[in-house]
Amino acid sequence: QVQLVESGGGLVQAGGSLRLSCAASGSIFSSNFMGWYRQAPGKQRELVASITSGGSTNYADSVKGRFTISKDNAKNTVYLQMNSLKPEDTAVYYCNAHLRPTGRVGEYAYWGQGTQVTVSL
Repeated sequence: QVQLVESGGGLVQAGGSLRLSCAASGSIFSSNFMGWYRQAPGKQRELVASITSGGSTNYADSVKGRFTISKDNAKNTVYLQMNSLKPEDTAVYYCNAHLRPTGRVGEYAYWGQGTQVTVSL
């Protein structure tokens, strides 16, 4: 059974840093897309950063220059390094991945459980 497990959230002061990780477990043939979304109370969920199997990355304008997405293919893990954090970054962060399970034809979307990031003044 494939699942995504997130870690790294917490409480930090403005200007601080956090590193989120998302590990995909199970038998996975390939990963075409992995990304991070976030959702704050009263706001819609937004795509923060993404990375494809080819290494192409995209970032929301609000985090460009501050956040960096990366992956470790050997560990089936994607990371989000968050620097210069602002109170506006406070949200629940969700990992998302489009995966092909081993032995299956289709590609499926998976979500992590979410991890809380809180940035204080």
